Amino acid sequence: MTTSFHTLNYPFRKSGFVNTHKTLYKTRWNQGLALALSPVLLQTRKFPEYKKNSGLSTACSNSFLGLPNTIGIIGGQSVNSTVIFLKKLVQWSKNGESCPPFILCSDPVLNKELLLTERSSLPWLDSKNERTKLDPTSVVENLRSKRIYLENSGARCIVMPCHISHSWHNEISEGCSVPFLHMGECVAKELKEAKLKPLEAGSPLRIGVLSTNATLTAGFYQEKLKREGFEVVLPDKATMEHTVIPAIEAFNRKDIEGSQNLLRIALQILLVRAVNSVILASDDMRDLLPRDDPLLKKCIDPMDALAWSTIKWATSAEKGHFVIA
Repeated sequence: MTTSFHTLNYPFRKSGFVNTHKTLYKTRWNQGLALALSPVLLQTRKFPEYKKNSGLSTACSNSFLGLPNTIGIIGGQSVNSTVIFLKKLVQWSKNGESCPPFILCSDPVLNKELLLTERSSLPWLDSKNERTKLDPTSVVENLRSKRIYLENSGARCIVMPCHISHSWHNEISEGCSVPFLHMGECVAKELKEAKLKPLEAGSPLRIGVLSTNATLTAGFYQEKLKREGFEVVLPDKATMEHTVIPAIEAFNRKDIEGSQNLLRIALQILLVRAVNSVILASDDMRDLLPRDDPLLKKCIDPMDALAWSTIKWATSAEKGHFVIA
């Protein structure tokens, strides 16, 4: 399997780093080996089912890392997307010289459930039967059990590099004893710190959000951006029906050129509405355009903001200054 790594032209950070970590290691459950490696990846097919008062909180009390800057990562609907996040975490940590320790939970069953949840919101997908079978409660409990597992395995901060999983961030983070970063909050704070100027005099700062129907319906990006004082611009119904959804459909048909052209139209429609930047909150859209495409200069990848916030937290934790990024 070949994995290609691409990043958007993130407007607030320089990303000219050299990756000195040539290999990401996957280890067995071995305390001695885990302590010897900085990144620890746990690919699991079955996690303990989460139940209140079930004793899960003490089932993994023997932390195998326990370092103050250990990061717990809950894999999302796409393994490739999770690996891209890890690559950023490694490359951008002290210019690629030192990556904070992390524990990654990758569950193929959860990957499939999240993918079905997102695709079930697309009208072109005949998923009527799938919708009736998908139980958001079971997905949330699955994610929650992984969060608890990571906490009790030594993670001192939790992150989820997955858009759709953030639909239930509040439920998953309930009762969490460590910082649990929110991707929407991270990107909203980055934009706030950038001190952007409105494109039109007297107008509010406008930020566009382009994503799948499921993520837009969940509304967490809109909520976090509005909390920071931004006016949020979303694609209207016609744009979704005639450009965004067909772009995703073309991508799934392997019609890359057609998908790229439709995505460019969707971006231009948002940009003519005087938005400063467009948040591309979709795994499918993120790597679709060539990195030298001029439109990407106006786009933001929330994964970048999450990676930077994670690094900021890890750096502070390592120095003994515990902060919630």
